[in-house]
Amino acid sequence: MLQGRVVLVTGGTRGIGKGIALSFARARARVAVGYRSNKVAAQNTLRELQAAGAECFAVEADLTDPERARWLVERVTERFGRLDVLVNNVGTFRWRSVAESTPAEWQEIVASNLHSAMYTSKAALPAMRQQRWGRIINLGAVGAERAFGQAKISAYAAAKAALVAFTRSLALEEAKNGITVNVVNPPNIDEDELTLAEARRIRDARFPVGRPPTVEDVAAAVRFFASDEADYITGQVLTVSGGWML
Repeated sequence: MLQGRVVLVTGGTRGIGKGIALSFARARARVAVGYRSNKVAAQNTLRELQAAGAECFAVEADLTDPERARWLVERVTERFGRLDVLVNNVGTFRWRSVAESTPAEWQEIVASNLHSAMYTSKAALPAMRQQRWGRIINLGAVGAERAFGQAKISAYAAAKAALVAFTRSLALEEAKNGITVNVVNPPNIDEDELTLAEARRIRDARFPVGRPPTVEDVAAAVRFFASDEADYITGQVLTVSGGWML
């Protein structure tokens, strides 16, 4: 039962993050979305969340800064009085070989995909511990639990593999406090994502289930980890790929 739960989705104004936020809004949760700089996208997302019936607001914050991450979580708890579900969706992606990468580019990708999740999770723990209930759901990448390798994404792959290890460690630390911590590994999804109904009409041999992935597929997995039904599940990785890269 997600009605009335307070959910914070970072990077929640476009792509997978926006889809997850809308999914919680349709489940009658109260939704906060974090975004880095695009105010127009934030305003458009809020209109869609409100149309879905959600009490919602958006907060601008660069989550590679630990103080801004703490500030973001404080705004949510001040507005709603609690924080039940944190979805760490922020993550910069860039194609770049090791030889081509600069130290600044490496730091940016790792900080966005790994450090931000640590900063927001740490900031969320006091509220979740106080209420003895919390869900932290980190967005990884297909294959992250195997420390996958792929040319030209070394920083991204390393950060996502480390995110899985971070998730499992935090799950062990916080289980006694009623807080679960899990990972959802999504596939690559185009910015102009398909609806589930559209995807079911398209045959795609790249995916063993026969169709391309959608944001709705990923959002359903995130909602499951946020639900009461997942109360006994922590430190786990759920890959949503239609059998791709098994």
